[in-house]
Amino acid sequence: MEAMDPMTKMWVSFIGIGLMAVAALLITVARTKTKGVVRLILSIVAFVLLLLGMIYSFISII
Repeated sequence: MEAMDPMTKMWVSFIGIGLMAVAALLITVARTKTKGVVRLILSIVAFVLLLLGMIYSFISII
């Protein structure tokens, strides 16, 4: 497996940071503005985005 060049690592880390920021905003909106099933769905989507952001960030470190 080839190592990524520094520019690719930078973009992968930006994607990870962006996904985590979107997850934080989404969970904030879900907890302050919504109730019931919509809140649950938004929270699950935010959790998935957070996991993807963590994976992208971990990949950029390697």
